[in-house]
Amino acid sequence: MRVLDLACGKGRHSVAAAARGCYVTSIDKDPSRFKEAQEYCASKNHNVQWLVEDLETYQLEPAHYDMVAVFNYLDRNRWDDFKNAVKPGGYFICETFTEWQRGQGWGPTSDDHLLKSGELPRLMEPFDLILGRDVLEMVDGQPMAAASAFARRPE
Repeated sequence: MRVLDLACGKGRHSVAAAARGCYVTSIDKDPSRFKEAQEYCASKNHNVQWLVEDLETYQLEPAHYDMVAVFNYLDRNRWDDFKNAVKPGGYFICETFTEWQRGQGWGPTSDDHLLKSGELPRLMEPFDLILGRDVLEMVDGQPMAAASAFARRPE
């Protein structure tokens, strides 16, 4: 299974996918963030390609990945490109902050980086939404307002 982890940050999703035998491509514009995960994967012979790229301009190969993952990153201008990287029958999984995060005292504050209530299901169209949620939950002892989706690209 080919997995693309966009804005991979520290690489925790990349490590998890690689540990399960997936071929992973991980992209982030700050290589210092994924250095530890990169070293760990190399020591375990996990198959991860770590790319230092700016997602605002990086060209993704269409219909190339079985799964695309995006966590804590939102770029509405590129969202269709992210979805188009999924093969027909493949999956898109994402989670990011909602506008309710502003009141939690941490995280993004710009409208550009916050989902509106109910926006994510519309962004996932025409994918088949398998699971979607909009929650306020505790993460590492802090409240996090987020929306997440697990969706399948139609054949």
